[in-house]
Amino acid sequence: MKKLLIATAAGALLASAATAEDIKLGISIGFTGPLESLSPEMEKGALLAMKEVSDSGLLLDGTTVTGVRADSTCTDAAAAVSAAERIVADGVKGIVGGMCSGETIATLERVAMPNGIVMIAPSATSPALSTIEDNGLFFRTSPSDARQGEVMADILLDRGVNTVAVTYTNNDYGKGLADSFAAAYTAKGGSVTVSSAHDDGKADYAAEVAALAAAGGEALVVAGYVDQGGSGIVRGSLDTGAFDTFVFADGMVSNALQERFGAEIDGSFGQNPSSEGEGRERYIALASEAGFDGSNSFSAESYDAAALILLAMAKAGTTDPGVYKNSVMDIANAPGEQILPGELARALEIINAGGDVDYVGATSVELVEPGESAGVYREVEFRDGELQVVGYR
Repeated sequence: MKKLLIATAAGALLASAATAEDIKLGISIGFTGPLESLSPEMEKGALLAMKEVSDSGLLLDGTTVTGVRADSTCTDAAAAVSAAERIVADGVKGIVGGMCSGETIATLERVAMPNGIVMIAPSATSPALSTIEDNGLFFRTSPSDARQGEVMADILLDRGVNTVAVTYTNNDYGKGLADSFAAAYTAKGGSVTVSSAHDDGKADYAAEVAALAAAGGEALVVAGYVDQGGSGIVRGSLDTGAFDTFVFADGMVSNALQERFGAEIDGSFGQNPSSEGEGRERYIALASEAGFDGSNSFSAESYDAAALILLAMAKAGTTDPGVYKNSVMDIANAPGEQILPGELARALEIINAGGDVDYVGATSVELVEPGESAGVYREVEFRDGELQVVGYR
């Protein structure tokens, strides 16, 4: 009898081992390019969720997860597509990414859709992604810039700033956000003196700054990239005295901005997607334990993107993107037991027992149609050379 029990147990272990696998999950973000200073914490956020799930041993009979990098460059669509094609050929079952809107659109249309791969973008915010044809494969844990435009307009008017000049990076993200902001701001009574594009990668922005200064305004709205032209415009404005108060959109709000300009931009302010409460606090603590700064922009959104993919796989009972894509919205929204960072094992236990979860995560996840975050923003201000959070909207 004892031998029979041993044999039965061994058979069960072999059966479990036979169904377990190691799945690959892509991380397609700009490891180089205009937002490269954000990418380390974004990658670490996604990897943290993967490790949490792998360590639990509860995903699909012990399936483990490995992250596979793809450098989207953030702005070079051809490079992003090539990088995504490589990781799809390598067998990824989903992609955390893209990072910037234009390359995300290109990757979705030219790689994800033809190959039936789910993408959940942590930081691609163009309003164009709300209406793009995606075959149910695309989601995002950051809100649309249609929402950011409204928030930025409210922040400015609440601070008594009634006239601004606007500069934006010359791509889908910059143009979409600038248009959304201008429409909201003017509808609420504000005045935009000029709204002009700037190209990234230039050594000198004197001409752009001169044109912005000629138009005037109480402040300069910068819808650009912190590691590229956005900072170039700020540097030129400070050096010439064209502007001393800046309003920073999400592509500018990061610790890199603080390190680059310090007290020179005291009194400036802005906003980026973020949430408050227990989920965010837990994530920042988990990140600190893992040795990185979870408060940096879009790190929490990256953790949530990876977690949603993996929990959707568990819900669907398969790593097939064509099947588990239908479970993402179920995982992200009520009804179900609320799940915070550090509770992915608990979520898998509930799912495996046939129960429902409502993934709240690090960013108060609530996905609205067509699969994007409803959106909470933190308002920040620079005081004494430091970026400080002053509220949420």
